[in-house]
Amino acid sequence: MNKVELLAPAKNFKAIKAAADYADSFYFGVQKYNMRMRSENINIKDIWKISDYCKKKDLKTYLTTNILLYDDELAEIQNLIESAKEAGIDAVIVHDLAAMEIAKRIGIPFHVSTQCNVSNSLSARLYEKFGAERVILARELSLEKIKEIKRNLISAEIETFVHGAMCTSVSGRCYFSQDICGSPEKSANRGNCIQPCRRKWLVKDMDNNEYIYDGVRYMNSRDLCTIAYIPDLIEANIDAFKIEGRMRHPHYVEIVAKTYREAIEAYYNGTFTEKKVGWWVTELKKVYNRGFTPGFYFKRPTEKDHQHNYPYNLSHYRYIKVGKIIDYNANNQMATILLDNGYMEKNSDVIIMGKSSDTYIHQQKNVLKYKGKIIKRTPRGTKKDKIYVKMKVNDVPETQGVDKVYIFTNKTYKKQSYSL
Repeated sequence: MNKVELLAPAKNFKAIKAAADYADSFYFGVQKYNMRMRSENINIKDIWKISDYCKKKDLKTYLTTNILLYDDELAEIQNLIESAKEAGIDAVIVHDLAAMEIAKRIGIPFHVSTQCNVSNSLSARLYEKFGAERVILARELSLEKIKEIKRNLISAEIETFVHGAMCTSVSGRCYFSQDICGSPEKSANRGNCIQPCRRKWLVKDMDNNEYIYDGVRYMNSRDLCTIAYIPDLIEANIDAFKIEGRMRHPHYVEIVAKTYREAIEAYYNGTFTEKKVGWWVTELKKVYNRGFTPGFYFKRPTEKDHQHNYPYNLSHYRYIKVGKIIDYNANNQMATILLDNGYMEKNSDVIIMGKSSDTYIHQQKNVLKYKGKIIKRTPRGTKKDKIYVKMKVNDVPETQGVDKVYIFTNKTYKKQSYSL
């Protein structure tokens, strides 16, 4: 039995760098023609850089082109898929049959998107005969149905989601966003869903009688989490586990990929335990989550699998921007940091990155210097009283204030917290 592939999302190059030690492959979109058009996405010019970086680390890359297409877009989607092949991208993820046909003509492997809502063996076999290398199954399938589809395929692989946001609607069939916006360009199937299912809704009949229900966000699904069921999923012969999150920041991608990597390796080396599951769930709760559900794998979800009261992040951890990188000495790997919004400790969970750079540095054991002496904790810097400290970093940062320094913490701060 081949080892299962762990597939991580990337909205930018930083996310790839963040999880490169844990994932086996990455999927990402460029500015157009993918299901996360509201995400940062990657510049088409950068796919060569990403492909080269991943090939050096023996990582696979998949480009998402998984929206419905119109005639006036076919030439551009062909150019995009041709660029993907030239850059050495391993496969494209597609939804529209036109994109599949174009991929076949160009000669690049294609994976059938979950947007195609493949829910039975006959559909999966049809795509396999059409040339699909992999079929990403609908999220609404039970594990038994997934096993049945796998048994009936000859060569195509199957991929399923194991973690991340869940839609309340059926894969590839939701027109809620398009309908309430009155525009096909706000369709979930065009990558521009405004997520109306996360909102508060009142239900009234034609006589203005209000339907009383438990909670106010009755369509707001919890996030998928299958960390406790990794052995069951591996033994179902699923070929690839996919982490959802192409709108999530690099630290999220790193932590989720790292946690699932540990669970996968624990299964293969015989050390998977319930105690470890508890620790892994605790780690996953530190980053963005709406609460967890095992989805459709073992039962049909009920109202308990929805988050009625709050649509956003339930984690108590936040990112506090405490300063920025001013200078870096390559000889001793010491960075000069201007602290203007807090302090740092030798065990602080530090993340260094910048919006306009590809830097991603994450470290939890810090060598700190202040006025030439090694210290356990820096003085507190403020906008009025700025503090300059030095810290040893495990990669080369951008200087002159381009890269910012964040602390990931569950401590309460009076100052504003910052999202990455």
